[in-house]
Amino acid sequence: MTESDVHTLTGPYVLDALPDDERARFEAHLAGCTFCRTEVAELRAAAVKLATQVATPPPPGLKADVMAAIEHVRQLPPVVHEPAPLVRRRLGRRSVLALAAAGALVAASGGIAIDQYRGRTSAEQASRQVAVVLAEPDARTVHGTVRGGGQATVVTSDRADKSVVVLHDLPTLPSGRTWQLWMIDPQQTAHSIGLAAGDLTRVINGSTTGMTTFGLTVEPDGGSRTPTMPAAALIPLE
Repeated sequence: MTESDVHTLTGPYVLDALPDDERARFEAHLAGCTFCRTEVAELRAAAVKLATQVATPPPPGLKADVMAAIEHVRQLPPVVHEPAPLVRRRLGRRSVLALAAAGALVAASGGIAIDQYRGRTSAEQASRQVAVVLAEPDARTVHGTVRGGGQATVVTSDRADKSVVVLHDLPTLPSGRTWQLWMIDPQQTAHSIGLAAGDLTRVINGSTTGMTTFGLTVEPDGGSRTPTMPAAALIPLE
């Protein structure tokens, strides 16, 4: 690994997806690199915030119902398979990051214990996609304030051509108005990436590579073809 490569390990490090030797080398690098320390802190903050956005309590009485049903379920005998030969190998980066994304999903949804069980929902799917973006080696995080109040955080990965947008504490808009999200290219052309009624955590597929600015505007219900200026937020992505 070259010295420049070590700067790309912030995402896997935050998700605890590095093997021991690379973790030790990165932590030694981290002690002297202000840029990487800032990036790690921002990614950790984003991961915590994104995880809490999707956590939901289990339905009342779920544990009691499951425990009562167990008494009436016949236990099947164990299935015995011939042991497979032991193979020792080091996981590749892709495998490690896949495991890290799965681990982040489990952490975000509260684990798989009975008293925390809940069904597969769109929130779970979104948290998995968020973990994948955070695990990309080129993932970078930017923050900005929203005019009138609130914060916007954007995590982007050109490699995955995906971004994660987190809007928090936005002011309430008048009736008939909505927030509209934009990605702006180097020619200053704005590309709409969706509407929002208020605070959100959203994974954007595409419309990330080559973009220079994230924009947030207030538009009529249904959105606009071009941004209404002045924008509520314009956040450089580099």
